Amino acid sequence: MQEKITIVINGVGGCGKDTLVKFTSKYFWVKNVSSITPIKNIASVIGWDGSKDEKSRKFLSDLKKLTTDYNDYTLNYLLREQKDFLSSPEEIMFVHIREPEEIAKFVSNSLLKTYTLLVRPREELKGKYYGNKSDDEVENYNYDFVFDNSKSIEESKKSWLEFFRKNIKKESYIHPNKDLL
Repeated sequence: MQEKITIVINGVGGCGKDTLVKFTSKYFWVKNVSSITPIKNIASVIGWDGSKDEKSRKFLSDLKKLTTDYNDYTLNYLLREQKDFLSSPEEIMFVHIREPEEIAKFVSNSLLKTYTLLVRPREELKGKYYGNKSDDEVENYNYDFVFDNSKSIEESKKSWLEFFRKNIKKESYIHPNKDLL
């Protein structure tokens, strides 16, 4: 049986986190979850239309903070997802968490080996102010790994997979239905 790992992946909006997860899923069995998913579900019930503008991003950030303060709603959601992951065929679970204190809380409560990864964006997104704590403080954590995602998609794919295999998933196990690069 292959070792299962969890990777907390973070970075500002639009830096390519989901693209990197997608690249990874072509070569490994992957589960991809986000701490904002249950918050988006609540927000939809109370009228949020799915927008990703600054007002909506702040609303989601504030709503997440409220539920965290009340009962650690997203942490409990993520731990349930991780528990399900343990009995699944996937070997890598990516967890999207923005807030440094929530990353620390998840890592300390994680059921498995957990790495933290910051994805640095292309130049035009560096230093952008979003107006909410969740987006504006992604750099305020001491990550295990930092990946510079400022290249073209094809260059990023190659450098990401090399980075990933060298630093995180060192075993040679590859998704059985995929060709190696």
